Amino acid sequence: MKPEQSSLAERLTRTSGLPAQWSAVAPGWARRRAYVWAASHHVGEQMVDALDPQLGETILELAAGPGDTGFAAAVRLGTDGRLISTDVAPEMVAAAEERGRELGLANVEYRVVDAQEIDLSDESVDGVLCRWGYMLVRDPAKAFTETFRVLRSGGRVAFVVWAEADANPWGTAVGRALLGLGLIERPDPDAPGPFRLGDPGRVRELVRDSGFEDPEIENVPVTWRHESLDDYWAVTADLSFLLSTALDAVDSAVISQVRSRVAEALLPYTDAEGGLAIPGLCRSVLARK
Repeated sequence: MKPEQSSLAERLTRTSGLPAQWSAVAPGWARRRAYVWAASHHVGEQMVDALDPQLGETILELAAGPGDTGFAAAVRLGTDGRLISTDVAPEMVAAAEERGRELGLANVEYRVVDAQEIDLSDESVDGVLCRWGYMLVRDPAKAFTETFRVLRSGGRVAFVVWAEADANPWGTAVGRALLGLGLIERPDPDAPGPFRLGDPGRVRELVRDSGFEDPEIENVPVTWRHESLDDYWAVTADLSFLLSTALDAVDSAVISQVRSRVAEALLPYTDAEGGLAIPGLCRSVLARK
């Protein structure tokens, strides 16, 4: 194994626990909150519309990150309703709480919660939101079972997962560059990761096996726009645990090789102004108990 491989592998192993990974990138997600929401607010708003929160209801958001999707639901709940905004990383919860204060939301409770072990009683919430979270837990089946447990009869869950990797070049360019240079091993396709639930058939099976009715699944495109490759690189370094770790683990010459490969992979998505418009595809799912 090359020194660069060993260094990167060691760093990835030391922070292999998912809470640790998300804690590490939480500051970057807070910095890029406005960018991510601007690019993907239609995804969160579509989820909230599907869930259709009502005045006085209690809504749980899992893997909330900086919290914007849940906040879009909170404004529909009224003063008698409640949003429980949660994430597995305390730093993400803190970022959401700060954003909630900026928005003046008074009907939100903030908690550190693992989606696989939800610290709520049976049948205690009316709806659950989870944007890009279920594919990142170690045991998605357990997370869906926990979601079913905390929902009241007739409750619903609205969530989004990414489609298959080939439909999301924004999220594969760095990993494939690192893999092509021998800096990382090919990941286990069933390990926690963004494209793990890209098969809609598997999503449908997981949802139904946890007790829900047959889900509604809708494709939702997302375009990530960047002024330049430099902008893409800086944003991705903030949001991606893999890239941020690689930047700390390997020398500048190797990073230059990685960047060159990323630039080549993203070249087809150069827009008329010389920026990047990188396509993505996710799947929005609604299921009822």
